[in-house]
Amino acid sequence: MINNPIIETLLNRKSIRSYRDEMPSDEVVETIVRAGQQAPFASQLGSLLLKRDRENNPFHAPLFFIVCVDSYKWERIMARRNWSMVADDLLLMLLGIQDAALMAENMVIAAESLGLGSCFLGGIPFHSEEIIEDFKLPPRVFPLAGLTIGYPANDPPPRPRYPMEFVLFEDEYPRLDDELIRRSMDVMDEGYRAQDYYRKLKAMIPLKGDREETFTYETYGWTEHICRKWGQNLFPPNLLRQFERCGFDITRKKE
Repeated sequence: MINNPIIETLLNRKSIRSYRDEMPSDEVVETIVRAGQQAPFASQLGSLLLKRDRENNPFHAPLFFIVCVDSYKWERIMARRNWSMVADDLLLMLLGIQDAALMAENMVIAAESLGLGSCFLGGIPFHSEEIIEDFKLPPRVFPLAGLTIGYPANDPPPRPRYPMEFVLFEDEYPRLDDELIRRSMDVMDEGYRAQDYYRKLKAMIPLKGDREETFTYETYGWTEHICRKWGQNLFPPNLLRQFERCGFDITRKKE
């Protein structure tokens, strides 16, 4: 592979869950946010909330951003131009998630290049009520993801990824034979086990129902972990209700 400082920064990125006490300067924060703004976008439908409350932030991180899909400020602009929003909320949410996610990824890479680490928190939408109250959010702002940033207190290795043959499909989607699937699973599982990842985090997901536990930390890997996430009811029900709390009705087609 070709290598340069940008590629190296991208390939060295990993989630950091332990941070030093040092608070990044305002200049660092401004640099990270400005880099986030420069991401590709549909309509700049992303906004950022920030807490510098190390005591209460996740992982005691110096910086805790909440990345939001924000139609409120865009609809204020439209009102000044004597327009009103007629686009469906489903379309707005789809494009807004793209805008917000691309912004957040730019921020992660910018932070990494400045010697900081980060970690995404995907469960933020299920805490919409408390976020609305805490930040006094207006309607039409949806908290999409959390992002902790700070100077790392440790230096874990980058985590494994699928082999290229399981990701890049040129010209047509291939027939995924059992051998390719097995090889791809082995890359992930053996890579995580080699780092003793789940044992260190004590992160084996318990089984529900009548399934018998047959795994130990010596055999438990990434694919079993993710299968347990999506194969059991681990997440709060009714995500549509979270959208509605924030003023989005993605099931209704506008006239």
